Amino acid sequence: MPNYIRARSDEHKEERLSQIKEATAELFQNAPYTEITLTTIAEKLGWSRANLYKYVTTKEEIFLEIAAEKMNAYYGSLLSAFPEGNNFSIEVISEVWAGILNANQDYMRYVSYLNPVIETNVTVERLAAFKKKYYELAYAFRDRLSKMLKISQEVAYKIQLDVLFYASSSAVCCYKNPLVQEALKQINITPPPMDFYKDMKDFLKMRLDWKE
Repeated sequence: MPNYIRARSDEHKEERLSQIKEATAELFQNAPYTEITLTTIAEKLGWSRANLYKYVTTKEEIFLEIAAEKMNAYYGSLLSAFPEGNNFSIEVISEVWAGILNANQDYMRYVSYLNPVIETNVTVERLAAFKKKYYELAYAFRDRLSKMLKISQEVAYKIQLDVLFYASSSAVCCYKNPLVQEALKQINITPPPMDFYKDMKDFLKMRLDWKE
């Protein structure tokens, strides 16, 4: 293939993997998960499927790597926005957290596919590395949230999960699936517009006030 040059070093291999992740992420921005295959990824790259197989075995491996990068960005933003010892009100926490969720809306779409799909077709070694990083980040923010709200770590972690799951389901609903759009057009239905940031802020205020 004209766009494919075999990697001859670890550095070049990392470059190829970056190209694979970038192409896959671009596809996922415009198509449902089910429509993306190793074949469509190879076509996006201008490679043969055989060349793609030199670097990955399943599309889930690629999605797991992308999800890991986006997960790092999401939790990194949370930990930076809410430094140790802050005295933010629930109103401020809700506004800032909702903004971070909105900025990481694409990560939320990955979250919605992680447990039921992506994590089912990767090696246990890859999954263990991913889970290790997740718990490091999630527990770091859990501890920060626990101190911010003066609640137990257990409740803080539950709040964090509730927010993550609500945001991931909302992100999927906000995604304009072309098939759904065509179906709605055929039945002449226009759903009410969704405001992801506002929905997240309202949910956060409610959830943080509850504290259970």
